[in-house]
Amino acid sequence: MNLNLRTVNVTRYITPLREGGSLPALAEADDDFKYVLKFRGAGHGVKALIAEFLGGQIAKFLGLPVPELVFANLDEAFGRTEADEEIQDLLQFSQGLNLGLHYLSGAITYDAATNDCDEVLASKIVWLDAFITNVDRTFRNTNLLIWRKELWLIDHGAAFYFHHSWDNWKANAVSPFALIKDHVLLPKASKLEEVNTEFTSKLNDTILKEIVNQIPDDWLQWEDGAIAPEEIKEVYFQFLSIRLSNSNLFLKQAQDARKTLI
Repeated sequence: MNLNLRTVNVTRYITPLREGGSLPALAEADDDFKYVLKFRGAGHGVKALIAEFLGGQIAKFLGLPVPELVFANLDEAFGRTEADEEIQDLLQFSQGLNLGLHYLSGAITYDAATNDCDEVLASKIVWLDAFITNVDRTFRNTNLLIWRKELWLIDHGAAFYFHHSWDNWKANAVSPFALIKDHVLLPKASKLEEVNTEFTSKLNDTILKEIVNQIPDDWLQWEDGAIAPEEIKEVYFQFLSIRLSNSNLFLKQAQDARKTLI
Protein backbone atom coordinates (compact mmCIF):
# COMPACT_ATOMS: atom_id res chain seq x y z
CA MET A 1 0.00 0.00 0.00
CA ASN A 2 1.26 3.45 -0.94
CA LEU A 3 1.23 5.57 2.22
CA ASN A 4 2.93 8.61 0.66
CA LEU A 5 0.99 11.87 0.70
CA ARG A 6 0.70 14.27 -2.20
CA THR A 7 1.62 17.91 -1.62
CA VAL A 8 -0.68 20.65 -2.91
CA ASN A 9 -0.51 24.43 -2.84
CA VAL A 10 -3.49 26.25 -1.36
CA THR A 11 -4.89 28.78 -3.84
CA ARG A 12 -8.11 29.98 -2.20
CA TYR A 13 -9.47 30.25 1.33
CA ILE A 14 -13.23 29.67 0.98
CA THR A 15 -14.81 29.68 4.43
CA PRO A 16 -14.21 28.67 8.06
CA LEU A 17 -16.02 25.42 8.82
CA ARG A 18 -16.84 25.78 12.50
CA GLU A 19 -15.89 27.56 15.64
CA GLY A 20 -13.41 25.78 17.88
CA GLY A 21 -9.80 25.32 18.77
CA SER A 22 -8.60 23.97 15.45
CA LEU A 23 -10.38 26.57 13.25
CA PRO A 24 -10.50 24.32 10.19
CA ALA A 25 -11.48 25.83 6.86
CA LEU A 26 -12.67 24.86 3.43
CA ALA A 27 -10.05 25.77 0.84
CA GLU A 28 -9.16 25.09 -2.77
CA ALA A 29 -5.77 23.89 -3.99
CA ASP A 30 -3.85 24.00 -7.26
CA ASP A 31 -5.14 20.54 -8.20
CA ASP A 32 -8.66 22.09 -8.38
CA PHE A 33 -9.93 19.97 -5.48
CA LYS A 34 -11.39 21.31 -2.26
CA TYR A 35 -9.92 20.35 1.11
CA VAL A 36 -10.72 20.73 4.77
CA LEU A 37 -7.56 22.46 5.97
CA LYS A 38 -6.08 21.98 9.42
CA PHE A 39 -3.69 24.81 10.26
CA ARG A 40 -0.39 24.67 12.08
CA GLY A 41 -1.14 28.14 13.46
CA ALA A 42 -4.34 27.07 15.24
CA GLY A 43 -5.00 25.90 18.81
CA HIS A 44 -2.72 22.96 19.49
CA GLY A 45 -0.54 23.75 16.49
CA VAL A 46 1.57 21.11 14.83
CA LYS A 47 0.76 18.49 17.48
CA ALA A 48 -2.84 18.40 16.26
CA LEU A 49 -1.55 17.99 12.70
CA ILE A 50 0.73 15.13 13.78
CA ALA A 51 -2.18 13.39 15.53
CA GLU A 52 -4.38 13.90 12.47
CA PHE A 53 -1.66 12.57 10.20
CA LEU A 54 -0.77 9.49 12.27
CA GLY A 55 -4.40 8.59 12.99
CA GLY A 56 -5.41 8.99 9.35
CA GLN A 57 -2.46 7.01 8.00
CA ILE A 58 -2.97 4.12 10.44
CA ALA A 59 -6.69 4.08 9.61
CA LYS A 60 -5.89 4.03 5.89
CA PHE A 61 -3.44 1.15 6.31
CA LEU A 62 -6.06 -0.83 8.22
CA GLY A 63 -8.53 -0.35 5.38
CA LEU A 64 -10.86 2.04 7.18
CA PRO A 65 -12.71 4.68 5.14
CA VAL A 66 -10.87 7.99 5.56
CA PRO A 67 -10.73 10.95 3.14
CA GLU A 68 -7.41 11.38 1.32
CA LEU A 69 -4.87 13.33 3.35
CA VAL A 70 -2.53 15.79 1.63
CA PHE A 71 0.25 18.07 2.75
CA ALA A 72 -1.04 21.58 2.00
CA ASN A 73 1.45 24.37 1.45
CA LEU A 74 0.51 27.96 2.36
CA ASP A 75 2.53 30.65 0.62
CA GLU A 76 3.63 33.60 2.75
CA ALA A 77 1.54 36.00 0.61
CA PHE A 78 -1.60 33.93 1.10
CA GLY A 79 -4.39 35.53 3.09
CA ARG A 80 -3.17 39.12 3.04
CA THR A 81 -6.43 40.18 1.45
CA GLU A 82 -8.54 38.32 4.04
CA ALA A 83 -10.84 40.83 5.75
CA ASP A 84 -11.28 38.94 9.02
CA GLU A 85 -8.32 39.76 11.28
CA GLU A 86 -8.50 36.49 13.22
CA ILE A 87 -8.40 34.47 10.00
CA GLN A 88 -5.63 36.68 8.60
CA ASP A 89 -3.54 35.99 11.73
CA LEU A 90 -4.27 32.27 11.49
CA LEU A 91 -3.10 32.16 7.87
CA GLN A 92 -0.01 34.23 8.64
CA PHE A 93 1.01 31.87 11.47
CA SER A 94 0.31 28.87 9.24
CA GLN A 95 2.78 29.64 6.46
CA GLY A 96 4.48 26.50 5.21
CA LEU A 97 3.19 22.95 5.47
CA ASN A 98 -0.31 22.24 6.80
CA LEU A 99 -2.63 19.24 6.47
CA GLY A 100 -5.65 18.86 4.21
CA LEU A 101 -8.44 16.28 4.08
CA HIS A 102 -10.28 15.77 0.82
CA TYR A 103 -13.63 17.55 1.17
CA LEU A 104 -16.59 15.17 1.04
CA SER A 105 -19.14 17.46 -0.57
CA GLY A 106 -22.69 16.81 0.58
CA ALA A 107 -21.70 14.57 3.50
CA ILE A 108 -23.89 14.57 6.60
CA THR A 109 -22.90 14.00 10.22
CA TYR A 110 -23.37 10.45 11.50
CA ASP A 111 -26.18 10.17 14.05
CA ALA A 112 -26.22 6.98 16.12
CA ALA A 113 -29.98 7.25 16.56
CA THR A 114 -30.79 7.28 12.85
CA ASN A 115 -27.75 5.93 10.97
CA ASP A 116 -26.66 2.30 11.00
CA CYS A 117 -23.16 0.89 11.36
CA ASP A 118 -22.41 -2.82 11.17
CA GLU A 119 -20.78 -4.50 14.14
CA VAL A 120 -17.50 -5.28 12.37
CA LEU A 121 -16.88 -1.72 11.17
CA ALA A 122 -17.96 -0.36 14.57
CA SER A 123 -15.48 -2.70 16.28
CA LYS A 124 -12.69 -1.65 13.91
CA ILE A 125 -13.26 2.04 14.60
CA VAL A 126 -13.45 1.50 18.38
CA TRP A 127 -10.22 -0.53 18.26
CA LEU A 128 -8.46 2.18 16.23
CA ASP A 129 -9.53 4.93 18.62
CA ALA A 130 -8.45 2.92 21.67
CA PHE A 131 -5.09 2.25 19.99
CA ILE A 132 -4.38 5.90 19.14
CA THR A 133 -6.09 7.19 22.32
CA ASN A 134 -8.59 9.31 20.40
CA VAL A 135 -10.86 11.05 22.91
CA ASP A 136 -13.08 12.68 20.32
CA ARG A 137 -15.57 10.25 18.79
CA THR A 138 -18.46 10.60 21.20
CA PHE A 139 -22.25 10.89 20.95
CA ARG A 140 -21.86 14.65 21.31
CA ASN A 141 -19.22 14.91 18.58
CA THR A 142 -19.09 11.77 16.45
CA ASN A 143 -16.43 12.84 13.91
CA LEU A 144 -18.06 10.41 11.52
CA LEU A 145 -19.70 11.35 8.22
CA ILE A 146 -22.16 9.63 5.94
CA TRP A 147 -21.09 10.22 2.34
CA ARG A 148 -22.56 8.34 -0.60
CA LYS A 149 -24.33 6.05 1.87
CA GLU A 150 -21.03 4.99 3.48
CA LEU A 151 -19.47 5.82 6.83
CA TRP A 152 -16.26 7.89 6.80
CA LEU A 153 -13.86 8.73 9.63
CA ILE A 154 -12.64 12.29 10.06
CA ASP A 155 -10.73 14.34 12.60
CA HIS A 156 -8.08 12.50 14.62
CA GLY A 157 -6.52 15.71 15.90
CA ALA A 158 -7.40 14.93 19.53
CA ALA A 159 -5.60 11.56 19.48
CA PHE A 160 -2.19 10.91 21.06
CA TYR A 161 -3.06 13.31 23.87
CA PHE A 162 0.09 12.20 25.76
CA HIS A 163 2.10 14.55 23.54
CA HIS A 164 0.70 17.63 25.27
CA SER A 165 2.61 16.69 28.43
CA TRP A 166 5.16 14.36 26.80
CA ASP A 167 6.97 13.27 29.98
CA ASN A 168 4.63 10.38 30.82
CA TRP A 169 4.42 8.82 27.37
CA LYS A 170 5.53 5.36 28.55
CA ALA A 171 2.72 5.18 31.11
CA ASN A 172 0.24 6.35 28.49
CA ALA A 173 1.47 3.70 26.06
CA VAL A 174 0.20 0.94 28.37
CA SER A 175 -2.91 2.75 29.59
CA PRO A 176 -6.18 0.84 29.13
CA PHE A 177 -7.80 4.09 27.91
CA ALA A 178 -10.83 4.40 30.16
CA LEU A 179 -12.35 7.17 27.99
CA ILE A 180 -13.36 4.54 25.44
CA LYS A 181 -16.56 4.26 27.54
CA ASP A 182 -17.82 7.44 25.81
CA HIS A 183 -17.27 6.17 22.25
CA VAL A 184 -20.32 6.59 20.04
CA LEU A 185 -19.89 3.16 18.38
CA LEU A 186 -19.05 1.15 21.49
CA PRO A 187 -22.60 -0.25 21.91
CA LYS A 188 -22.39 -1.72 18.37
CA ALA A 189 -18.80 -3.02 18.72
CA SER A 190 -19.48 -6.72 19.38
CA LYS A 191 -16.50 -8.04 17.35
CA LEU A 192 -13.62 -6.46 19.25
CA GLU A 193 -11.87 -9.76 19.92
CA GLU A 194 -11.85 -10.72 16.23
CA VAL A 195 -10.77 -7.24 15.16
CA ASN A 196 -7.94 -7.23 17.70
CA THR A 197 -6.64 -10.49 16.21
CA GLU A 198 -6.89 -9.11 12.67
CA PHE A 199 -5.33 -5.71 13.34
CA THR A 200 -2.48 -6.92 15.56
CA SER A 201 -1.48 -9.32 12.79
CA LYS A 202 -1.67 -6.56 10.14
CA LEU A 203 0.22 -3.85 12.03
CA ASN A 204 3.88 -4.27 12.92
CA ASP A 205 6.91 -2.19 13.79
CA THR A 206 7.97 -1.86 10.14
CA ILE A 207 4.65 -0.28 9.15
CA LEU A 208 4.53 1.93 12.25
CA LYS A 209 8.08 3.13 11.64
CA GLU A 210 7.27 3.90 7.99
CA ILE A 211 4.24 5.98 8.98
CA VAL A 212 6.01 7.86 11.78
CA ASN A 213 9.01 8.62 9.56
CA GLN A 214 6.70 10.48 7.17
CA ILE A 215 5.98 13.17 9.77
CA PRO A 216 7.52 16.31 8.19
CA ASP A 217 10.57 17.61 10.05
CA ASP A 218 8.97 21.02 9.62
CA TRP A 219 6.36 19.94 12.20
CA LEU A 220 9.00 18.78 14.67
CA GLN A 221 10.75 22.08 15.40
CA TRP A 222 9.07 22.50 18.77
CA GLU A 223 9.07 25.74 20.71
CA ASP A 224 11.82 25.12 23.20
CA GLY A 225 13.99 23.12 20.78
CA ALA A 226 14.94 20.80 23.64
CA ILE A 227 14.00 17.67 21.68
CA ALA A 228 15.46 16.90 18.26
CA PRO A 229 13.09 15.84 15.45
CA GLU A 230 14.51 12.30 15.38
CA GLU A 231 13.94 11.93 19.13
CA ILE A 232 10.34 13.07 18.75
CA LYS A 233 9.74 10.54 15.97
CA GLU A 234 11.28 7.80 18.10
CA VAL A 235 8.88 8.54 20.97
CA TYR A 236 5.85 8.37 18.65
CA PHE A 237 7.14 5.10 17.22
CA GLN A 238 7.87 3.59 20.64
CA PHE A 239 4.46 4.71 21.92
CA LEU A 240 2.69 2.93 19.06
CA SER A 241 4.92 -0.15 19.22
CA ILE A 242 4.43 -0.62 22.97
CA ARG A 243 0.70 0.04 22.64
CA LEU A 244 0.37 -2.56 19.89
CA SER A 245 2.23 -5.14 21.99
CA ASN A 246 -0.16 -4.46 24.87
CA SER A 247 -3.39 -4.27 22.89
CA ASN A 248 -4.99 -6.77 25.29
CA LEU A 249 -5.11 -3.97 27.90
CA PHE A 250 -7.22 -1.56 25.87
CA LEU A 251 -9.18 -4.44 24.33
CA LYS A 252 -10.31 -5.60 27.77
CA GLN A 253 -11.11 -2.04 28.84
CA ALA A 254 -13.35 -1.59 25.79
CA GLN A 255 -15.05 -4.97 26.30
CA ASP A 256 -15.69 -4.24 29.98
CA ALA A 257 -17.01 -0.74 29.22
CA ARG A 258 -19.34 -2.19 26.58
CA LYS A 259 -20.80 -4.70 29.07
CA THR A 260 -22.05 -1.83 31.20
CA LEU A 261 -23.88 -0.35 28.20
CA ILE A 262 -25.77 -3.35 26.85
